[in-house]
Amino acid sequence: MDMGIKGKTALVCGASAGLGRGCADALAAEGVNLVIVARTPPKLEEAAATLRAQHGVTVQTVACDITTAEGRSAALHACPQIDILVSNAGGPPPGDFRSFTVDDWNRALNSNMLTPIELIRAVIDGMISRGFGRIVNITSSAVKAPIDALCLSNGARSGLTGFAAGLARRVASHNVTVNNLLPGGFDTDRTRANVTALAKEANQSVVEAMAHEMRKVPAGRLGTAQEFGAACAFLCSTHAGFITGQNLLIDGGAYPGTF
Repeated sequence: MDMGIKGKTALVCGASAGLGRGCADALAAEGVNLVIVARTPPKLEEAAATLRAQHGVTVQTVACDITTAEGRSAALHACPQIDILVSNAGGPPPGDFRSFTVDDWNRALNSNMLTPIELIRAVIDGMISRGFGRIVNITSSAVKAPIDALCLSNGARSGLTGFAAGLARRVASHNVTVNNLLPGGFDTDRTRANVTALAKEANQSVVEAMAHEMRKVPAGRLGTAQEFGAACAFLCSTHAGFITGQNLLIDGGAYPGTF
């Protein structure tokens, strides 16, 4: 299927690895030119070189912390006309809410709620004036089914979800959509690092710990960044103009509810 977005320009955050990289790859495969953002320059440049070689699109890199005003300014300066925005930031640490300070909450809110909102604020009027825009926020399955140990993430990402729902209705008539992707268990470097830490705590092998994680998923495996990216590319396509204000849960069936 031709997604109808060849020649568009996308800003993809956290795009050097993991789910952000999956989104960047899927968009580039559709002929979308990219500005990709991440904190680590060598890894970011490696990703850009691969994307250029595989898909023949223009790929600019901005090595920065997108959760800072300086980082956002640098990213937006590199990409003055953004047709597609994929917001993505690492989640805050787990823990008991009693142990977190106001500063901890402020950091979580800045990374996982306010940063996406600031990026959206910077690009939304241009999208409206051109009559096309696609905004996809990578959030978490914890928005649908809160995870006790992830209270910082539960709160901050739920705030973003509420904001996105309201905005989506306001801009839909301009062919600008706002949707959220909610990943469950995916085979990423971060997941493997978390499983390695859990294995150490439980005195298990990493193989045993990973098998335990997979047993939680009805699909019997973790998702891939390629699968996630394909979902993102579809939401960014011309075919998805009637889909907005939605939260697409991608978790291999782990969520047990009907709605």
